[in-house]
Amino acid sequence: MPDLDTRTQIHDFIVGFYRAIIFDEVLEPVFDEVAEVDWAAHIPRLVDYWCRVLLGDPSYVGAMFAVHQHVHDIEAFRPEWFDRWHQLFVDTLVAGWSGPNAERAVAHAERNLGSMSRRLTGSDWTGSAPAERAPSTGVGADA
Repeated sequence: MPDLDTRTQIHDFIVGFYRAIIFDEVLEPVFDEVAEVDWAAHIPRLVDYWCRVLLGDPSYVGAMFAVHQHVHDIEAFRPEWFDRWHQLFVDTLVAGWSGPNAERAVAHAERNLGSMSRRLTGSDWTGSAPAERAPSTGVGADA
């Protein structure tokens, strides 16, 4: 399987991941009804964000936390939202990508989930840690 080592691979991963969210009974209402996400604008920003994280591409400019704070102000984030987001992220990644950048993506996402949970809810995110994932996934070890 390819790694997330090109903008095209990152784009394909992001589109697949958010497609899973759109069809998810837990997260779809959060993204559609609470956040009212404009997918045509959101997907390119997410691709830019992950290209910055994984490839060092400077094209992302934004305030990730501020956007999530705004959504949290409308409806408080719930632990099950963090857990489900993580599950879909890892499931989508494992289905199509493998390698050092895929591992870095999971580690980065988990750090963000922990930080966001602490900052927004005042509680630590206690979702599945890398060691709890099946070793056969090849994803989740710190790079």
